[in-house]
Amino acid sequence: VQLQASGGGLVQAGGSLRLSCAASGRTVSTHAVGWFRQAPGKERQFVATIRGSGGNTYYTNSVKGRFTISRDNAKNTIILQMNSLKPEDTALYYCGARKGGSYDYTNPNEYHYWGQGTQVTVSS
Repeated sequence: VQLQASGGGLVQAGGSLRLSCAASGRTVSTHAVGWFRQAPGKERQFVATIRGSGGNTYYTNSVKGRFTISRDNAKNTIILQMNSLKPEDTALYYCGARKGGSYDYTNPNEYHYWGQGTQVTVSS
């Protein structure tokens, strides 16, 4: 599975961005897909994930109510809609995927495939 993240950019606080994680090579409709972010000098941090089976979603507390993760199976793409952005959301955002099994969805080491990052910068 190859993943391509896109949609980042520069936005003012309170604005919105829509990140896309486009998959190729095989369908990811049954894969779990997560979004992580990494600020300079910090570790990769869990943001949101959508399960492969059932489609349950989970978010880190700081983005609940502002971010929404969803699937577009027709386009083999995972979307992260980010609203009410804050300067502390500034980071390089990555999408990762894994195929099934039991795992800690907040741990980036549990994901098997990664795309390149897309930069999100929120100005105050």
